[in-house]
Amino acid sequence: MVANLTTPLLGVVATTAIGRLGDATMLGGVAMTSVIFDCLFWLFGFLRMSTLAFTAQALGAGDTREVPAHLVRGLIVAALIGLALIALQAPMAAALIGAMGGSDGVSAAAKAYFSIRIWSAPLVLANFAVLGWLVGQARAKLALGVQVAINLINIATTIALVLWFEFGIAGAAIAAVIAEGSGLVVGLAVAIWLFRGVPRPSRAALFDSDKLKRMFAVNRDIMIRTAAMIAVFLFFTAQGARDGDVVLATNSVLNNFLMVSAFFLDGLANAAEQLCGRTLGARDRAGFVAATRLVILWGFGFALVVSATYALAGPMLIDVMTSNEELRRAARDYLWLVTLAPVLGVFAFAFDGIFIGATWAREMRNLMLLSLVLFFASWLALRPLGNTGLWIALLLHYVWRGGLQALRYPAMLRTSFPAATAGSTFLKLTAPD
Repeated sequence: MVANLTTPLLGVVATTAIGRLGDATMLGGVAMTSVIFDCLFWLFGFLRMSTLAFTAQALGAGDTREVPAHLVRGLIVAALIGLALIALQAPMAAALIGAMGGSDGVSAAAKAYFSIRIWSAPLVLANFAVLGWLVGQARAKLALGVQVAINLINIATTIALVLWFEFGIAGAAIAAVIAEGSGLVVGLAVAIWLFRGVPRPSRAALFDSDKLKRMFAVNRDIMIRTAAMIAVFLFFTAQGARDGDVVLATNSVLNNFLMVSAFFLDGLANAAEQLCGRTLGARDRAGFVAATRLVILWGFGFALVVSATYALAGPMLIDVMTSNEELRRAARDYLWLVTLAPVLGVFAFAFDGIFIGATWAREMRNLMLLSLVLFFASWLALRPLGNTGLWIALLLHYVWRGGLQALRYPAMLRTSFPAATAGSTFLKLTAPD
């Protein structure tokens, strides 16, 4: 969970460093582009999710030869997608930044950041595959080490390039590229070390048609599901941009709180993916059900802690993230909404992990599309409330996501485990390291 918590810190660090300069336009540009990259890379988050699920299921089924093959497949797909994103950077920047509706100053700052950070695309996606592969084996400490390395390097280089050498927006973007590249070197070194003594997967095993078809089908459904989720957050950011630079910057500062709490809960979803994937591979229904209960209980426990932290320390954290007094006052007005997000999001993140670990991707895709429709319906109903209504609609989206999956869960459980299997390996699986 801690390893996953470090993921949004690249955008948080960049926003904070630029925020200390006190320029709302620069802050809005970096914050807007950080959201774009979060969403763009998040669209290909199936590289982490499917690699994690397939690796865990292979371990549960005792198919150890497939474990390294899943990482290599993920790295190949990551390289192909990353290079395609670099090749398409010009039209993507024009379309995405233009669609956000920011002012001329914000858009210019956003384009400067985008043109540099896009070169990290193959590195970020490869790190997704490495992270999913490590967590899929329950190698949480190694995954934590790789993610901490990425973020420590990012923090150091961002401070040096933005605040000391005064490279501004370019410095924040360069720091992100350096951090992701360094993290990939560390991650591949860890993978090579884990591969020692293990036969390398053959070309025939890597490109087995049945396994590739299953991988692409699951990845397709996860990608569609993720695209629907991204549409919500892009719409949220775009609506803030249309309300002016101050509202955009305010929402962007608070979005960092939201992203940190989301990735915190997503850490528990990672645990659900690993445990549910492994117990499904072992055909252990009792372990699967026990993992579901455990993740939900821990989710509510951690959510309450995060909500309490935001309620008590939120004003101080806002002051750290920006020195602009107008932004500070505006952000405090909406802080109560951010405080509710962790608790309202528990079911959404927990069942995301459960469905991904079980590779119930088609069902998750369909439910997410329905949640998207409900989000827009909520926003239309709450539109007279302005930015407050936009925030409430975003929080209700958490409720729709989690509630719909919770209702579908019993039927999926019966389909995947038509007859209960004897015995449970759950207690063994809770102590993987």
